[in-house]
This record gives sequence, C-alpha cells and structure tokens, in this order.
Amino acid sequence: MLIFAVYLLGIVGLGVFASRKGKDTNRDYFLAGDKLPWWMVGGSIIAANISSHQLVGVMGVAYDRGFVAMVVEWGAILIGFNALLWIFLPFYLRNGFYTMPEFLQRRFGATSKTIYALLVLLTYIFVEISAVLYLGALSLHALLGIPMSTSVIALAVATGVYTVLGGLRAVIWTEMVQLGVLILGMIALSFTTIDAAGGFSAVLETTKDWKLMMPADDPDFPWTMYLGGLLCISVFYNATNQFIVQRTLAAKNEWHARMGVIFGDYLKFLLPFLIIFPALVAPKLFPDLEKPDLLFAMLVEHLLPTGLVGLVMAGLIAAVMSHLSGAINSCTTILTMDVYLPYIRPKATEKDSVQFGRLSGMVVIVLGIVCTGLLALYSEKPIFIYLMNAYGYFTPGIATMFLLGILWKRTTHAGAISAGLLTVPLSLALEFAFPEMSFFNRTGIVFWSCMAVCALISFVTKPKTDAELTGLIWNKSSLSLRPEERVQQRGLRNPFIWWALITVVVLFFYVKFA
Repeated sequence: MLIFAVYLLGIVGLGVFASRKGKDTNRDYFLAGDKLPWWMVGGSIIAANISSHQLVGVMGVAYDRGFVAMVVEWGAILIGFNALLWIFLPFYLRNGFYTMPEFLQRRFGATSKTIYALLVLLTYIFVEISAVLYLGALSLHALLGIPMSTSVIALAVATGVYTVLGGLRAVIWTEMVQLGVLILGMIALSFTTIDAAGGFSAVLETTKDWKLMMPADDPDFPWTMYLGGLLCISVFYNATNQFIVQRTLAAKNEWHARMGVIFGDYLKFLLPFLIIFPALVAPKLFPDLEKPDLLFAMLVEHLLPTGLVGLVMAGLIAAVMSHLSGAINSCTTILTMDVYLPYIRPKATEKDSVQFGRLSGMVVIVLGIVCTGLLALYSEKPIFIYLMNAYGYFTPGIATMFLLGILWKRTTHAGAISAGLLTVPLSLALEFAFPEMSFFNRTGIVFWSCMAVCALISFVTKPKTDAELTGLIWNKSSLSLRPEERVQQRGLRNPFIWWALITVVVLFFYVKFA
C-alpha cells in the first residue's frame, strides 16, 4: 500500500514538473512542441496502448481462450500500424495537422469532421476511460481491499491533475517512466508465475494448443475477422485514432515518426508475451477461476513476495495512468481544435485555447468516472471482449471515411457522411437481429456495408477537383521521406529494414500456428 501511494505521488509530481517546462501555446500543449525523438514516440505509443485492459483484460482472455488472445495485439502490427506507417502518416505530418478530424475537414468538409469527433469522443469516454478505470479499480479492490469507487476517483483525479496542467508534454514524460515500471512489474509477475507452474517447460507444453486462426463459427475470434472486423478496428485504433497518432504528430520530423512507429511494432510484439505466458500456465495453479478478469489479482496475491507485490501493482497503476492520460489529452485536443476554435471562439488566443483544453479535460474526467459504473453490470465474458465489441459500434464508419478518403479521389463528402451516420444504427440493428453473431463478424459486415454505401453515393455525387485534392490522396511519393530527410535513413537507419524484419517474424508465427 505504501509503495502504491509513493508511486502515485511520484508520477503526479513528475507530471506537474513537466507541465512547468512548457509554454501556453497550442503546439506545445497539444503536441509537446514537435520535439519527440523516435524512441519516445514509439515508447509513448505502447505505454498509452498497454493498460489495465491488456494486463487484466488480455490476461483474462488468454486464461479463458488461450494463445488466440495474441491476435488483437499482433494484428495491430500487420494491419493498423502498417496503415499508419505507409498510408496515413505522411499526410498527417506534411499537412501539419493537430488532430485526425482536421484531415477529414480538408478532405470532405466540416460535417465529416464533426461526425468523427462525436464518434471518437463517445468511444474514449464510454470505452477507453471507463474500462481502464474499472479494471484498475477491480484489481486494487481484490488486492488491497480499496473500495472500487475510491480507486476510480483516486486514479482519475491523480492522472487528471498532471494531464490537464501539462498537456501532451506531461503525458509523454510520465508515460516513459511508466513504461519502464510496467515492464519491470510484468517481468516479475511472468517469471514468478512460470516458475510456480513448473518452469519454462510448462510454457512449452502449452504450444501444442497454440492457435492464431480459429474456426469461422468461433463466438469471439473467428478467422473471418481478418476479412473485415479486425481490419476495421485495427485501422481505426492504430492509424486514425487521435489517442495513438497524436504521438507521431509530435515527432521531430518524419524519419523520427516512422522509426517511432516501427519501434512500437517491436514493443507490441514482445510485451504481450509477458502478459499471455503467465495466463497460459495459470490453469495449472488456479484451474477453476469463475471470473477470468480476476486472474491478475490472484497471481499477485498468491504468488508474489511482499516486495514484488508493490512493484507489480506500480506496474498496473503505471498502465492505467498512462492510458488515461493519453485518452484525456486526446479528448481535450479534439474538443479544443475541432469544436472550440471553429465553432465557439474562432478568434480565441492560444492562451484561451489552452485554458479551454484544461477545462474540457476536467469535464472528460468526471464523465469517465460516471461511465465506469456502467461496466459493473458486465460480467459474462472478459472485459477485453466487451471493449472489442464496443469498438465495433463506432469504428466502421470512421475507417471507411479515412480509407476511401485517402485512397480514392472519387470519394465525395456525401458518401463519407453517409458511412459515418450508418455505422451505429446498422451495428445495433445487426446485434438485435443476430445476437449470437460474433462481434468481429458483425463489425466486418457493417464495415463493408459502409464502404459500399460510401462508394455508391460517391458515384452519383460530384467529387472535388484534382486541384482541391492536392496533398490529400495517396501516391507512391508517400512511401518515401521528403528529400531533405532522406540523408537520415542511410544504411541501418533505413526504416524499411527494421519494418521488414519484425513483419517477417510476426508472419512466421501466424504461419506456424494457423
């Protein structure tokens, strides 16, 4: 309990200190002054991405379903991060965007930007923030006996203090420390659990059951998810999601942004092993867990010595706070740049914009705390499955607008809006009509329906001229760095070499355990 309290105060103190290093300008508050090197870009992407829904949620899925829990993590390497790296990233950086909705406004107009902002804010508040708070509080309650409501409020307020004060600069500083603590904590838990289960030979025994491709009628992970559902969610989450992409926008230049994403690929490949390996051998130790999401707490409570309990709990809190701070900062950036400045106070000064960002951050924190209570009603399956299901409601329209918008110049404003408006009602209709359908399959059907509707309406409405689309449609030049930066990628500094290496390794696993 003492280690937990000291760590909490230490991170808040670091965040407040970082907030004093910045200036009250938009680019400094929302993009950390565009000064991040590649290792901070990649590290902060993964620190923000891996939270309690990975530590607690993915561990619960792996205990319940086995090695297939890895597909969401590795699917991001093959789908989402590739889409960001080779399709979207050059456009975001070369146009100087602060937010993802800015791309939609330039490409289609203000209405598409508003639809994106609404869908994403709902996703952040109802899915990201509330789920992370719930799972963090669940583990703290199981281990330390802290009431869940107290944990939720303490985590939200502590994270909110430095995030609201310091913006993205404070978020990045604290995330890098938290990533280190998270890795140390998970190494301790992983090795202790594997040792208790009989050593690494116990992990090797489980390899006979490793599967990354499940039958089409699997209720959670059918192989058909690669045809639409996982494709859609991964593209949204890793390539068009303010929460993830904002870190690349803060890079020193495009080379640092590209290398940062590739460094994130390596972390995304390795870190899930520390989460999934303990869960694969845990049935030997705890064969009849009623609630898979409690596995993390059970391992910590029954296997770790007192000193390591503090380290692992600090790792959990690091995961929760880094994810929360990123989500809160993304909400404030969108609300300020895409709502406040264009619609409320177009002539606001940069100081006014930063103040509004801080105020909106406080509101988001309160809403996240309130929405956390909704998850207490969900207990049939691991929470991570709930999260993927929830993403499926909002993401098909967003993925359609971005993919067709950047790859097909014939896409029109009317087509994009139609896709954005269709995604939620069609998702709800399909779930009502076919309640037993896998959420991945449902999401895939909605995604391709949105693509078809967008294409059909685009064919019968007037597109923009080539002049209006300059710099907004993908072409071969997007694959290369700008001429002034190419000198940075000579020899082993070439991003393509490191990208190809990790891609081949991931594909090997997919082929071997298909």
